[in-house]
Amino acid sequence: MALIRAAQRTDGDRCAELCRAALEQLQQTRGGALFTRRETGLVAKALLRPGGLDRLLADTRRQVLVAVVDEAVAAFAIGHVDRVGEASIGIVDGCYVEPGARRAGLGRALLDHLVVWFTSSGCLGVDIGALPGDRPTKCLLEASGFKARLITMHRALG
Repeated sequence: MALIRAAQRTDGDRCAELCRAALEQLQQTRGGALFTRRETGLVAKALLRPGGLDRLLADTRRQVLVAVVDEAVAAFAIGHVDRVGEASIGIVDGCYVEPGARRAGLGRALLDHLVVWFTSSGCLGVDIGALPGDRPTKCLLEASGFKARLITMHRALG
């Protein structure tokens, strides 16, 4: 059985390792290279730097969760509250489950915990990005109650 809990300072190295794996996987997906630089860049840079998890944990607008299976961190999710005028929206910055732990409900459990936190933080909704062609992620998000609200089109130059 998995345990979902707030990340701790001692999870820093493992979260960085999982972040590297997530970035590597994103590079293989259409649009992934730009997505990793633009949408996940700040959080990834923070996790990959020594003490970076500590800085994320210190940010009260941010939540960092891990899923623990057999006493080992197998997944993480990070979200933050984005103030939009007088309203707030929850943003899932990243959610990654290592391949050997997939299909056990960890991704859904992490997202559910973030949604509870966003709700208690007064958010009106939650946004998360998914890349085109990444069917497993889209299926997970749809099963978790997410629906597309914006499709970003892109044209490469040069």
